Amino acid sequence: MKWLIASDIHGSARYAEQVVNRFDESGADRLLLLGDILYHGPRNALPEAYDPPRVAALLNARADRICCVRGNCDCEVDQMVLDFPVTADYMYLPVGNHMCFVTHGHVYSEDRLPRLADGDFFLFGHIHVPRCEKRGSITILNPGSVSIPKGGSEHSYMMLDGTRFSWHTMDGREYQYYQV
Repeated sequence: MKWLIASDIHGSARYAEQVVNRFDESGADRLLLLGDILYHGPRNALPEAYDPPRVAALLNARADRICCVRGNCDCEVDQMVLDFPVTADYMYLPVGNHMCFVTHGHVYSEDRLPRLADGDFFLFGHIHVPRCEKRGSITILNPGSVSIPKGGSEHSYMMLDGTRFSWHTMDGREYQYYQV
């Protein structure tokens, strides 16, 4: 199964549109959102083209193919306008013979990892900086941020195709990969 993985849209209609365009063009089976979908939160400036109702409409048009975990800027009221579940703190995703623990990163984080087996993955958003780092037998992954990148990174997302993770700029250019 092929997944497009995006995090931290923060209500930007411009970048939500780019994400759904990349999703539609990529042939991915599912879109995995790592939280912070509709709102920017008190620590971030308003992202470009801030329009949460437009973001909801763009995503709802693909609701049957979206999986999502809750970010620290997401709340139960968001469920009233989004047609896919958005309140789970984490989910598990099988990757090859291993498991990927998927979360936003504000409850569990790279500094507060859940219990994982050797070879498993920890996939999170929240920090707005792409990551691919081995920590002991665990691989830490982050797609960066779609709308508010930090640390000098570009607006970005990830793809998971079988056992291959790849990082892409919003124009679709692959700039890094990790093969399981």
